[in-house]
Amino acid sequence: MADFHLAQVNVGRILAPLDSNALADFVAQLPEINAVADGAPGFVWRLVDEGGADSTGVRPDEHDDMLLINLSVWESVQALRDFAYRSDHLKVLSRRREWFERSAEHQLALWWVPAGHLPTTAEAMQRIAHIREHGEGPDAFTFRNPHPAPVPTPR
Repeated sequence: MADFHLAQVNVGRILAPLDSNALADFVAQLPEINAVADGAPGFVWRLVDEGGADSTGVRPDEHDDMLLINLSVWESVQALRDFAYRSDHLKVLSRRREWFERSAEHQLALWWVPAGHLPTTAEAMQRIAHIREHGEGPDAFTFRNPHPAPVPTPR
């Protein structure tokens, strides 16, 4: 069993309310894409709201009802990369500009967590803030500059 897993967070401001016609196509695809994630090799966990299907009911910023969060844990960078760019997720990702605002700031952060740890939204938002303020490093990085998992300390 691995000592560390990869946590990922991405956030985005939607262009319209979730129940609007403008986001209907996005919302309609969520069950399928979440099922692809759940069954993907290397998938460990994903954040879900009280409804238990997806995380669209979670607001990482209590002052911004349009900010959505996606938070998950994977066995490796490659497992997440394969899901993000080599599965049906890519068809949704390619349409993100139809549903989400463009942002000059980092909206994605990856970091290593001890196996079995499930990151909180507060922790995830801290990683986004870290990468925005300090750039990429071992504490928060992106696919462009992945960092290896920490070396486990001897027991």
